[in-house]
Amino acid sequence: MTEKQRIVFAGTPEFARIILAELRQGPEAVVGVFTQPDRPAGRGRALQASPVKLEALAAGIPVFQPESCKTGEALELLRSLAPDLLIVVAYGQILPQAILALPTRGAINVHASLLPAWRGAAPIARAIAAGDKESGVAIMQMEAGLDSGPVLWEERVPIAP
Repeated sequence: MTEKQRIVFAGTPEFARIILAELRQGPEAVVGVFTQPDRPAGRGRALQASPVKLEALAAGIPVFQPESCKTGEALELLRSLAPDLLIVVAYGQILPQAILALPTRGAINVHASLLPAWRGAAPIARAIAAGDKESGVAIMQMEAGLDSGPVLWEERVPIAP
């Protein structure tokens, strides 16, 4: 019997939560989640947890919320989880090469556009605002830089009027 792969997931918004929920149904083990720190929201400006944090806590997955992943502390947190694979979905931070190089099977990013179009934040809104006729989701091998690694897979979808 083969050992389950150890996945660390990094993401923040609802789009990322949906992917985390699906990963939890698979055969691999999600051993930790990185998400953005709780932020003030609403009229009362109360701290609000990200959708990814709420999903992880409900599943009993350890949650880490470093202000920056460019610190030795963040690297040590990731190292302690001994990941085989890092999956990043709309996390909200550019990860340093030391983080990307740590998982034994590398790091992949799920991005809500057809790369290289609309790198960075808000790719769906940017595609719609630009009048694009299609968009999609790309899975890419991560490297240092903003959504700049090789695309491994993509799914195209039309943008309806």
